[in-house]
Amino acid sequence: MSKPEAEIKKRTAMGRIRGWFLAGLLVTAPVFLTFYITWIIIGFVDSQVVALLPEQLRNMISASVPGFGQIPGYGLVIGGVMITLVGALTAGFIGRYLIGLGESLLNRMPIVRSIYGASKQVLETVMASQSDAFRDVVLVEYPRRGLWVIGFVTGNTKGEAQEKTTADSVNVFVPTTPNPTSGFLLFCPREDLVFMEMSVEDALKLVVSGGIVTPPSPKEQKKLSGKSSKSRS
Repeated sequence: MSKPEAEIKKRTAMGRIRGWFLAGLLVTAPVFLTFYITWIIIGFVDSQVVALLPEQLRNMISASVPGFGQIPGYGLVIGGVMITLVGALTAGFIGRYLIGLGESLLNRMPIVRSIYGASKQVLETVMASQSDAFRDVVLVEYPRRGLWVIGFVTGNTKGEAQEKTTADSVNVFVPTTPNPTSGFLLFCPREDLVFMEMSVEDALKLVVSGGIVTPPSPKEQKKLSGKSSKSRS
């Protein structure tokens, strides 16, 4: 074997090893990152929930449950049980009375009532079974003509905002990249929106990744499904 041929084979082998390493990195990195973030969240919840428990109750649980405080996820279990108990109490007459009394006290506090009212209304809207929040993905020309952004329809425009506009408008939330929890609320005429067939999950991936993760178009999905069906047959 001549020297040039040996160098070519060496380069080819190194290229294959580099390709295998990158492929393995693409597979393992998201998995490890997911577990790492989940572990951090569980540890944070555990520390916060245990700190809320009275010392006597903590000692009693530690005496009855071996390894309490060292098992990851016990805070999530305790928090879930506490939330379930609160929900069970609110179903009764006394619970509803106490909740109403607490809400009346919160509504008398100038700043607290705004935060409580807004958060409660958002949760009720998102968790309602008949809610149309985040059901449609749209394209909006923003911040000027010729530039398009991804938006999510959160409902029909109502109240004074709709009364003072002539067009049939909808509420569109335009998220920011890479943090989709912040963004802008736009009241857009329905005729100015381009409704997408893309799912909300795919649109969020597109926003969070900054356009790096682009879901396939409906035509590409049909081609892929057609190829898979042919290969099965």
